[in-house]
Amino acid sequence: MSRARDVVEVVARALADHPGDVKVTETDHRGQLLVELFMAPGDLGRVIGRQGRTAAAIRALAAAAAELEDRRVNVEFRD
Repeated sequence: MSRARDVVEVVARALADHPGDVKVTETDHRGQLLVELFMAPGDLGRVIGRQGRTAAAIRALAAAAAELEDRRVNVEFRD
């Protein structure tokens, strides 16, 4: 597991009304780490936030964590 995946999971669980429904996967996609966040549709809006600001912040945190491992990361939000 990568630090970026761990960061995304911790933040998503903290924001979700149903933290047990949060699932985070990671795959290496063309040399770049792909982190997919799956959660209940009702929680997805909260995690994305107004105008995507919360999602942008989560992506920035994941990028900073990935940088510590000399990696690039792409975070995708799924319901």
